Amino acid sequence: MPAHLTTRPEYSLLIDRYDTWMFDCDGVLWHGDRLIEGAVEVLEILRKRGKRILFVTNNASKSRKSYKSKFDVLGVQASVEEIYGSAYASAVYISSVMKLPKDKKVYVIGMAGIEEELREEGVSFIGGTDPADCTLEPFSLSSFSLDPDVQAVLCGLDLSVNYTKLSKAFQYLTRNPGCQFLVTNEDSTFPSADGLLPGAGAISAPLRYALEKDPISIGKPAKTMLDCIQAKVKFDPERTIMIGDRLNTDILFGQAGGLATLLVLTGITSKQDITGPNASPIVPDYVTQSIGDLRVVDGQ
Repeated sequence: MPAHLTTRPEYSLLIDRYDTWMFDCDGVLWHGDRLIEGAVEVLEILRKRGKRILFVTNNASKSRKSYKSKFDVLGVQASVEEIYGSAYASAVYISSVMKLPKDKKVYVIGMAGIEEELREEGVSFIGGTDPADCTLEPFSLSSFSLDPDVQAVLCGLDLSVNYTKLSKAFQYLTRNPGCQFLVTNEDSTFPSADGLLPGAGAISAPLRYALEKDPISIGKPAKTMLDCIQAKVKFDPERTIMIGDRLNTDILFGQAGGLATLLVLTGITSKQDITGPNASPIVPDYVTQSIGDLRVVDGQ
């Protein structure tokens, strides 16, 4: 059973126990463009106590630089180097793990954030926000020209997903030998300011069904994301805690990496999911209603 934190001594002990704090963002620090009450104050408390703060998000719609602007607008202190998104991790995976040759390309189903991160890593790509692909015109194989240099398809959240993009991705994955099927993450949904919406996992689902093949997932809960962070930041897993609102991504990610885990109930997961008759087998180390609860250590 997880430890349900409610008292000042319990929160103080938690803060003393961990040096590196990894935060999911949507559902933990904010909902859409609305901050969760107390989130900024808690981050300030942790920084004043010398804690390392990292933001680990599956949001692939923005690059790290673009995501930083959201932190700025909401008044959340953060540097680009503290932000780790699945778009960034995917670009690093393609350039450093796959070691995609410079003359090869990636076909993108996704938004500008993925394109920006691929560009930063020196990875060539097609698709994505290209107006030729962002169309509702019928797709025709007879007018499609297969690019033999495409060696990977990378699929993330795409608010302009359409049949043309899915069809082109399918062609590359079935006709270009060795073409890799990659997804930034497999989140089925994500929390917007006004409720749940289909996530990146829902965007890639048609391809999985058509191909009868699972992709390589880069973001949480895959260890690939943690490897990306560890390549840039030195931390002791035993003194590190992952804070999230989702059991099958945030909490599972922390557990897979040997980190402690804190579940907040301001996002996807409800109390019934961890205590009800059909409780999830994924059990966090700690549970609190909201990240703002930690303000109690400062008498707030």
